[in-house]
Amino acid sequence: MKKIVIEGGAPIRGEIHVSGAKNAVLPLIAATLLTEGVCTIDECPWLSDVDTMCRVLTYLGAKTGFSDNRLSIDTCGLKSVATPGELVRKMRASFLIMGPLLARFGKVRMSLPGGCAIGARPIDLHLKGFEAMGARISIGPGYIEAEAPKLTGAHIYLDFPSVGATENLMMAASLAEGPTIIDNAAQEPEIVDLSNMLSAMGANIKGAGTSIIRINGVSSLRPAMHTVIPDRVEAGSFMVLAAASGGELIISNVIAEHLKSVIAKLQEAGVVVEIGYDGVHVIGNEHIHPLDIKTLPYPGFPTDMQAQFMPLLAIAKGASVVTETVFENRFMHVAELQKMNADIKIDGHSAVINGVSRLRGAEVSATDLRAGAAMIIAGCIAEGVTTIDHIDHIQRGYENICDKLAAVGARIKTVES
Repeated sequence: MKKIVIEGGAPIRGEIHVSGAKNAVLPLIAATLLTEGVCTIDECPWLSDVDTMCRVLTYLGAKTGFSDNRLSIDTCGLKSVATPGELVRKMRASFLIMGPLLARFGKVRMSLPGGCAIGARPIDLHLKGFEAMGARISIGPGYIEAEAPKLTGAHIYLDFPSVGATENLMMAASLAEGPTIIDNAAQEPEIVDLSNMLSAMGANIKGAGTSIIRINGVSSLRPAMHTVIPDRVEAGSFMVLAAASGGELIISNVIAEHLKSVIAKLQEAGVVVEIGYDGVHVIGNEHIHPLDIKTLPYPGFPTDMQAQFMPLLAIAKGASVVTETVFENRFMHVAELQKMNADIKIDGHSAVINGVSRLRGAEVSATDLRAGAAMIIAGCIAEGVTTIDHIDHIQRGYENICDKLAAVGARIKTVES
């Protein structure tokens, strides 16, 4: 097992480049199953989740190749519609292959998905949508089967604007017979990115990025090339690090429009954020103002940035309140920050953070992907040495994170435990 070791207090200054979006590239990989041929995804980050998704496709009979952040996927040799349980259980995003396989082949057998233990994240919205399009669903011990000789368009209302359900149903509807309307759809930038790739493949989609998406099914799709959008969560994590450390970072390959709520909260905290053509310039402040934050579906404050703001608020001048409304179990990082002298108390779905003068290094765990990023930020600003274990969570979503941060002054390294 490997660990990350950080000697805190080093000045964070320089320029750092954001990788392609993990939450965008996984559905893009799944979308290649809708066609026969070779699709290419540029600016693809090489993450453990990307590797897992590629291994799932390889099991199904596809061929994948990766070089210089370009991922190629050849789906000509697909031979199976049954997924490997040991891989699917590694991450919840693997469930995104259900829609494409069902639409293209008329049947699919999926193991129940896994991933970070941050909440229930039920898949019932996916299944209700497939049933509305004519699929017959059967659930057994540890698996789900779906069958539909031909999916038909339907009007689908999502009880919650689920990103995964929106993506899965968009892909399935692209090859369905007739029109589909997804009402109360998720509006995240990753939805728009998937729509752009599907459109390049020949799909007929309108309204991605709004609450109502309309898809007119087509008979077939063609291979396409696509460049994935920058990772807004990685960019936001770097912005918080610059703010919390009192440092200064020029962060390139950023679409600031995707980070409006994060930028607004940083500016409210007293941090200088200058927006450029292809990035942002963040200048930290010794006196961080306390904040009230409430996570919401996009364009609200992202749940994926809640954990990273905690170390920043832990050293703010006053009391802050963070309310989590998206996932019911997303305060696991609080116990780890408390080991580092953070004064945080949980009250139901809210955390009350009373700022302290400094955090102290400690041995902590990355309890999930974004909690791991929070531990890195905390370690960089803490007094002393911080050791982070279970870094496999971090490797799921941050490409070359230690190398990137070391290049801007952080004293950070990966070691064998």
